[in-house]
Amino acid sequence: MRVVIAGGHGQIALRLEKLLAARGDQAVGIIRKPEQTGDLEALGAEAAVLDLEKSDVDTVAGVLSGADAAIFAAGAGEGSGTDRKDTVDRAAAALFAEAAERAGVRRHIQVGSMGADRWETLDVSDDFRLYLKAKKAAEDDLRARDLEWTILRPGALTNEPGTGLVYVAESTGRGSIPRDDVAAFLVALLDNPGTARSTIELISGDTPIADSL
Repeated sequence: MRVVIAGGHGQIALRLEKLLAARGDQAVGIIRKPEQTGDLEALGAEAAVLDLEKSDVDTVAGVLSGADAAIFAAGAGEGSGTDRKDTVDRAAAALFAEAAERAGVRRHIQVGSMGADRWETLDVSDDFRLYLKAKKAAEDDLRARDLEWTILRPGALTNEPGTGLVYVAESTGRGSIPRDDVAAFLVALLDNPGTARSTIELISGDTPIADSL
């Protein structure tokens, strides 16, 4: 399986690329900085140097050409400023999805954020509210496309070692989850096409990932 991952040097993406390469899949991470190439290659992944904030749809579609699946795992991150909440978390996600349509890559997984559907009412900072608003707009854009999409909303992310045990539901309630387990769950989504056109929340729980879907 050839899988193209936007946000290829992110903490979840690096874990995902390592898992995919270990089982013989071809992971391609889209990165902005050429100096990050070696980090991906050390995991057995390929790097595609491309800035989604500045690219056009044809260029991105060229990277996606021949892929079996696309995963959007990019994010502007904390302290990125108001503008990049929109240019990365909304616009880049929409560009990536449009490019997938153009390239004929129908399986599309988007990593969102828990609370995106309640961005107007949550008691959060203004900065985080803008982030959630952008994530919700990206979700709405993806749902309107002719793709086999799945939206994954993980809980609060930690760097604790993964347990392989999760709780999956349309609405899980608040909780946290190691990035290790989010990456492993993304692999499980790739292997379960029946999850297409679903929005899934994910936190740590008691069910093995292999059984959770």
